[in-house]
Amino acid sequence: AYLTVSIEPLPPVVVGDAVTLKCNFKTDGKMREIVWYRVTDGGTIKQKIFTFDAMFSTNFSHMENYRKREDLVYQSTVRLPEVRISDNGPYECHVGIYDRATREKVVLASGNVFLNVMAPPTSISVLAADTPAPFSRYQAQNFTLVCVVSGGKPAPLVYFKRDGEPIEATPLPEPPAGTGNWAPRNLLHRDLDDTKVPKSLAAEGEFGGGQPSATAEPPRGLAAERDPVTEPIPETVVSREFPRWVHVAEPIYYFRHTHAPVSDGTVEARATLTWTLNPQIDNEALFSCEVKHPALSMPMQSEVTLVAPKGPKITMTPTRARVGDTVRILVQGFQNEVFPEPLFTWTRVGSRLLDGSAEHDGKELVLERVPAELNGSMYRCTAQNPLGSTDTHTRLIVFENPNIPRGTEDSNGSLTGHCGFRLILALTLTVILELT
Repeated sequence: AYLTVSIEPLPPVVVGDAVTLKCNFKTDGKMREIVWYRVTDGGTIKQKIFTFDAMFSTNFSHMENYRKREDLVYQSTVRLPEVRISDNGPYECHVGIYDRATREKVVLASGNVFLNVMAPPTSISVLAADTPAPFSRYQAQNFTLVCVVSGGKPAPLVYFKRDGEPIEATPLPEPPAGTGNWAPRNLLHRDLDDTKVPKSLAAEGEFGGGQPSATAEPPRGLAAERDPVTEPIPETVVSREFPRWVHVAEPIYYFRHTHAPVSDGTVEARATLTWTLNPQIDNEALFSCEVKHPALSMPMQSEVTLVAPKGPKITMTPTRARVGDTVRILVQGFQNEVFPEPLFTWTRVGSRLLDGSAEHDGKELVLERVPAELNGSMYRCTAQNPLGSTDTHTRLIVFENPNIPRGTEDSNGSLTGHCGFRLILALTLTVILELT
């Protein structure tokens, strides 16, 4: 007796599809059994998923006559109604027949097929690396967009576009040596007011139309390391929205693509796009990350627009603050959609904050147990991202608290006034009594 077994090859399938595994075999003997296995762990484990035993079935009694020398062709099918990522892998079909010479002997043969299950990405997002973070408008700095694509199998093809046009980028397989080249610059101290420059510099670059000095010209490509700016800015200044340190018409982009396997069999792909940021031409530029994948009929995309913050909306609670209350000043939004996320800095105009610090970082400023001395104090919130900054001011009005008599709190919130007067009076009476 002879037996040949083959399984029809399968094209890649997509998660959720129905799949039929087909095992064809030819023999001139009498069938004994058919067993399907799913192979896992590199072939070390075989999980039985289907069995047909001819000894306990009459299904094939009319299909052959073992007395006749004729070839009989059979097909065994296994249907997976809704494949999952976990169904990915090899499958085997094992067939056994009785030997025509001795019915006690069984002849075995098998075939195998690999089921390749693809999964389209489930999510795509674009974010800015290392934000929120301080920055300096007086130096060229690098900016990096990160596109994260999750849930796909195999790894997708990821690329960037600017204003709808594909970006031609230089491949960057490894991060550049030294994280300093990628880190945002330290922001100049708030006392220097980083939105302004000396009149002499402004006359040359902004209003005079002259050529900037050679030291202001950054190298092409990624911004190079530079010494911190230490030149003091005089009191007489001229506002200038953006510096003029970028003169390259077309930015030079650097692209890096990596992917990492996930425990569920999919991969997470990360693509980064890095270039020397120029707020003059990059503000309000639309960047999109697009993904091509064999399981997708059309590309997926996620897009962001680089925008500087404008018009922060500030709320104060309670709306009618009284002496001794805890006041919270919070930034709740902007007049526009801002990307990347801004950095918020709070200062008190003309003085330090209640806790003695010069400034406070964060969307919320909390003033614990406000004293009457803070009535009329002005607070400034600076919202800034690498594309620009904006200031918003709010004034704190503190009303009297009927539960706290006037003069019973100092600037630190500790009780004085009447209590101190009583203490002095008691000490005076004690001295008088001792003298008498």
